[in-house]
Amino acid sequence: MSKFPLIIIALTASLILCTSLQAEKVTSSEAANKNHALSVDDATVLIKKGELLNTIPKPIWRQLLTRKQYNVLWEKGTERAFTGDLLRNKKSGTYVTAGCGLPVFNSDHKFKSGSGWPSFWDVYNKENVVLKADNSWGMNRIEVLSKCGEHLGHVFRDGPEPTGLRYCINSAALKFIPDEK
Repeated sequence: MSKFPLIIIALTASLILCTSLQAEKVTSSEAANKNHALSVDDATVLIKKGELLNTIPKPIWRQLLTRKQYNVLWEKGTERAFTGDLLRNKKSGTYVTAGCGLPVFNSDHKFKSGSGWPSFWDVYNKENVVLKADNSWGMNRIEVLSKCGEHLGHVFRDGPEPTGLRYCINSAALKFIPDEK
């Protein structure tokens, strides 16, 4: 068998691979430019619509949130126990994420756990919550995230019935929307 057809096949494969890689490079570059071109006003519109929330870059979130909110939501920080604004909130309503505005908890599921953070025995909208293994700090925990990636807190198996769960959530990760009367 002649080596000529093999050389043609190898050259063709290399050309296809190079073209494909170049196309991916352009696509990634265009995507990066779109993210950098996103303004705070654009991001605010996306948040209100609940659309493309995962396309909002961290520098924009830093401008939209308080320092404490940004630390908790995007750097996985934790507020000090018993300092959160929503710990003692007893009003009826819905808790939404502080950044993306996704409804995640309801006052009907809130209980006093004594842990120092707002605690809930169930989520309000399961589609908006993601649970992920967290082995940081030498502990085995389950991290609670919003579907747009915001860190909210952790869930533990020491809560009340009927679920036996305690969603231990940072106040800074939430905003409270009271029920209309």
